Amino acid sequence: MSLFISQDENRTELQKRLNTELQARAKTRILMDDPDGVEDSAYLNGTKKTTTLSWVWILIVIAAVGIAAWIMALSIDYR
Repeated sequence: MSLFISQDENRTELQKRLNTELQARAKTRILMDDPDGVEDSAYLNGTKKTTTLSWVWILIVIAAVGIAAWIMALSIDYR
């Protein structure tokens, strides 16, 4: 708000109106909870937050990669 200097005596009506609109916009931006709007985005519709069992899926993926690497290591022909 420090950008708005009060020099009302030299301003035209258009400048006063623009100043009022800019101040109102600045106040609404300050009052916004989520200024980037990510929570309101349409691409988040139908999604859900990660559950507490996500670590189980991580372990399953790691085990699957490990088993695949082990099977490939067994299939290598060392001649």
